[in-house]
Amino acid sequence: QVQLVESGGGLVQAGGSLRLSCAASGRIFSIYDMGWYRQAPGKQRELVARVTTGGSTVYGDSVRDRFTISRDNAKNTVYLVMNSLKPEDTAVYYCNSVPPIYYGGWGQGTQVTVSS
Repeated sequence: QVQLVESGGGLVQAGGSLRLSCAASGRIFSIYDMGWYRQAPGKQRELVARVTTGGSTVYGDSVRDRFTISRDNAKNTVYLVMNSLKPEDTAVYYCNSVPPIYYGGWGQGTQVTVSS
């Protein structure tokens, strides 16, 4: 049973911002590194941001300095603030553990569409 629920996506103009949230359940959230992944049409799913159990963050080259990942262990929630959005950020965004093996699959994701 998938235990990840993403929300917060939408349609935004280039240069705009969005805040994604992901509620996780069924596991001891605080012991896993968590990440935000995205999958654009015709492309493989990729990890774009990661937050460790200790709160350290790692970003992919394409989103560094624009995206910020954070976590709230008390709420079992991970967030992604996306600023200066570009059309190439258009994708379905998913959260999961890193590696993505502890939550029994993937949630439904949340669509982010950036218009030029």
